[in-house]
Parts: sequence; structure tokens; C-alpha cells
Amino acid sequence: MSRPKHPNKHIEESIQYAEEHGWRYKKTGKSAHAWGRLLCVLSNRSGCSMSIWSTPRNPLNHANQIIRKVNQCIHDGDDDE
Repeated sequence: MSRPKHPNKHIEESIQYAEEHGWRYKKTGKSAHAWGRLLCVLSNRSGCSMSIWSTPRNPLNHANQIIRKVNQCIHDGDDDE
């Protein structure tokens, strides 16, 4: 099953960047603002995560925040739990 495409092209590109780095998309509940969440490769509560907003005030800034979060993640696929 594939994830839905984000309506903003900049945010969609940053989500694709995250997925290329091992992050995964998770659908959120009935939140009015969150479109979804990104979760890093670490599969427990210690892993990094970030909300993806459906209509952020500045979509380009939000896309850059996603890329920064992915780049700053210390869990690079090593399961050193």
C-alpha cells in the first residue's frame, strides 16, 4: 500500500527525501492539522519522528524542517539498541 501524496510539491519532495533515507510515513488520527508523521529507522519510542502539517503557514520552511530533521537523525539504520 502506498502512502497518499502531499498536496504541496515542496513538502512532497521532502517526504520523498526522508523515505530515501529510511524514514517511513504513518497516517495520523483525526487531527485537523497533521497530515501524517514521519518516523526514522529506529522502530521504538526512542526514534526520531516529525509531524507533517497539511497546510503549514510557510510550506517551503516546513519542507526544509523535514529535511533538517532527517539530516540530524542519529539513527542511521544501525540497530544498536
